[in-house]
Amino acid sequence: MGEKNKAEPASNIENRLRSLRTAKGFSQGALASMAGITRQAIYAIEANQYLPTTAVALRLAGALNCRVEDLFSLVAGGEIIEGDLIGPLPSGLADHTPVRVKVARVGERIVVRPVATLGEMLNFTVAADGLLTSFSESPGRTLRPGAPVQVRLLRDRRIVEGGIVVAGCDPAIFLAGEYLRRRQDRTTVVEWTMGSAAAVEALKRGEVHVAGLHVVDARSGESNLPYLRRHLRGQDVKVITFASWEQGLMVRHGNPKGIRGVADLARKDVTLVNREEGAGARMLLDQKLTASGIQPSKVKGYQRVANSHLEVARLIAEGQADAGMGVRSAARLLGLNFIPLQEERYDLVIPTPYLAAHPGLSALLDTIVSRPFRTEIEALGGYDTRETGKIQDLRHA
Repeated sequence: MGEKNKAEPASNIENRLRSLRTAKGFSQGALASMAGITRQAIYAIEANQYLPTTAVALRLAGALNCRVEDLFSLVAGGEIIEGDLIGPLPSGLADHTPVRVKVARVGERIVVRPVATLGEMLNFTVAADGLLTSFSESPGRTLRPGAPVQVRLLRDRRIVEGGIVVAGCDPAIFLAGEYLRRRQDRTTVVEWTMGSAAAVEALKRGEVHVAGLHVVDARSGESNLPYLRRHLRGQDVKVITFASWEQGLMVRHGNPKGIRGVADLARKDVTLVNREEGAGARMLLDQKLTASGIQPSKVKGYQRVANSHLEVARLIAEGQADAGMGVRSAARLLGLNFIPLQEERYDLVIPTPYLAAHPGLSALLDTIVSRPFRTEIEALGGYDTRETGKIQDLRHA
């Protein structure tokens, strides 16, 4: 069959029927009646399960008093855009090997980050937004942070720029992204996994829309706000509770070393895997070690770093370490024993101007307070959503 006779795949069509229908206040049944087709056909078209014929497209456009191209258009492919490179390039690649990247508009900036920095598993499950096309100042493929780069997009630019970038360490944000996609099928959420301090700094640099953190003040026992008052002083941000969770020691299944608390980490037969400096889990560990009078140098494995709760849990499950700090949900996922140390609040920090300018952020907040989402993350274990969605203005907190 010739190329001209092939059906256009649904993924190449930008379908705006649902948004235009709801904007005019029509139900699926009402629109179907006006266009002379079935409600099931409307459902199938909006779900991208069925591409309408020319006649059906014309009927829908007539019913909605718009043009067919307002309802359906080809996704633009191959557009070249410029942005600022955030994060390192993958190592060990030839000079002309394409680099898969995620692209987002954060405020007035276009930020570009290699997909590989999401980690070994997500590298194969998160689709790229485009491919780097230029390394003009990059003999040997090394670029300074913030260097201008060009990207050939693999997706429509409007969809790419409507994405939400979150910096943090709670893996449940990916679940929130899936729930949001069900509500707004063209809004994506990507989490760049990093500790609390690094997430706040990324927000300050304008690299992400949202920073997630869990830092408990050693003096007051208050979560996050004391830290944010020190590091975001005078900035106009909203602090939204995602959930509370239990933080503690994850240990191997059955706890074969008989670990009962942080004091046991000083034993010569116990090996720790730690989080990176600035991570909330490491801050808690350091507080507990200090309270127990234990020098970090006395803890075997203190300098070995994993960059997420799940990576810590995986290394323990594989027998490469006996213990590490993390959340109950990660321990439960990999069948580890868990020794709770404290309850913490995981908050999302969003600059107030972003909330006004980016409609996807309001939709994300609506998503996390929805009963189905809260019910599901509580089923992960260790999450408490009773305060989910609570908003605080840092300037008045």
